[in-house]
Amino acid sequence: MAHQILIVDDEKMLTDLLSEHLRDCGYEPLVANNGGAALTQLQNKPDLILLDINMPGIDGLELCRNIRDHVVCPIIFLTARITEQDKINGLQFGGDDYITKPFSLKELTARVAAHLRRDERNQNRVSVLTTADGLLVNLTERRVCYKEEELSFSKKEFDLIEYLMTYRGQIFDKERLYEAVWGFDAEGDSNVVKEHIRKIRVKLREATRREYIETIWGVGYTWKD
Repeated sequence: MAHQILIVDDEKMLTDLLSEHLRDCGYEPLVANNGGAALTQLQNKPDLILLDINMPGIDGLELCRNIRDHVVCPIIFLTARITEQDKINGLQFGGDDYITKPFSLKELTARVAAHLRRDERNQNRVSVLTTADGLLVNLTERRVCYKEEELSFSKKEFDLIEYLMTYRGQIFDKERLYEAVWGFDAEGDSNVVKEHIRKIRVKLREATRREYIETIWGVGYTWKD
């Protein structure tokens, strides 16, 4: 199976070039032209990330810092910055390597191959669900984080978040959610789902100022981005 390489750069001409080149080299390229799109692409579990430092909005350093605890694959910074402090910052923020623009495709390919060969962490890949605004749900460690802040959820609350995010866009009534999270043989009432959804909404709203779970009146609940 081909290694997946996530290319994150706001220069579409560059991402198109790298995408075509890496595909020719036998890799499967994934492309994101901003930080939000990169967060969404993380759910494809890339084997390596090529990350531009200078991007509008969420720059590469901030993005790397936010995802490093949840993504174990190598991260190579693409940067036009050449000062020693910039290089140090990139490594301290969680990058594994950097390559300075302009660079040769031959050098880039060699570095990608070298990091993939050395990376034994791929065998213990962390499973992560994400939203484009920076909400990270670490399924392996059962943690929810937003921009470096860890949010506290009960077991059932986390299970509801995981289920709704996994099937985002689909609508589930409270009976279906109760069966999925509490189990068919659980002793209780599906009305407990409503209270858990309320608590989840409050915690997410306080941290992100956003609403993720939408109520479709008379039908059920759905996770929206």
